[in-house]
Amino acid sequence: MAKQGKRLKAAYGEFDRETAFPLDEAVKMVKDSAKAKFDETIEISMNLGVDPRHADQMVRGVVSLPHGTGKAVRVAVFARDAKADEAREAGADIVGAEDLMEEIQGGKMDFDRVIATPDMMAVVGRLGKVLGPRGLMPNPKLGTVTPDVAGAVEAAKAGQVEFRVEKAGIVQAGIGKASFGAEQLAENATAFVTAIQRAKPSGVKGTYIKKTALSSTMGAGVKVDASQIGAA
Repeated sequence: MAKQGKRLKAAYGEFDRETAFPLDEAVKMVKDSAKAKFDETIEISMNLGVDPRHADQMVRGVVSLPHGTGKAVRVAVFARDAKADEAREAGADIVGAEDLMEEIQGGKMDFDRVIATPDMMAVVGRLGKVLGPRGLMPNPKLGTVTPDVAGAVEAAKAGQVEFRVEKAGIVQAGIGKASFGAEQLAENATAFVTAIQRAKPSGVKGTYIKKTALSSTMGAGVKVDASQIGAA
């Protein structure tokens, strides 16, 4: 841990932590600081001027990153018969109905995304207390409750990212790997920020995007000037 602390301290010493840099410059800085022996994840974090305790200030949605996340996403699908076959053909890792529900109730949750056909929600609904707190509950607004299970599976595998603001007004996501090109990371970041901008709740007053930062798994956070990104 001491070694990590020294690395992080050195990284912060290379730039002004209070300065918000243009996106392209921030991406380069984060890539340059990603010096771990593994391919670090590049993450974006945004501090929003919302209070998610109020329903009219919840920020939640999905965004398809143009270059994916670099992470293999395991998808579980609740479907029967022909729809189950479609899900398997599209690349779903786990497909089932009541049997899948029982596995999850037993603590087996080897997946990152859950998709369900509308007719399966009576079964999936019984898992609300398990899937809900983990942000895995299928939702029609997120496209994870749909008769087009094949399309939903393909989108998840291709790099579609779900986002949901946390209690402190923070929303974050992985937008790629340090091995990605700077242009790819910048385009993924732009897609994410634009999605957050478009998801601005009608009940928000004052500044919506307060702060945006990029970081690598082991690296320092670099502030980004989000005013020059996307729809802003």
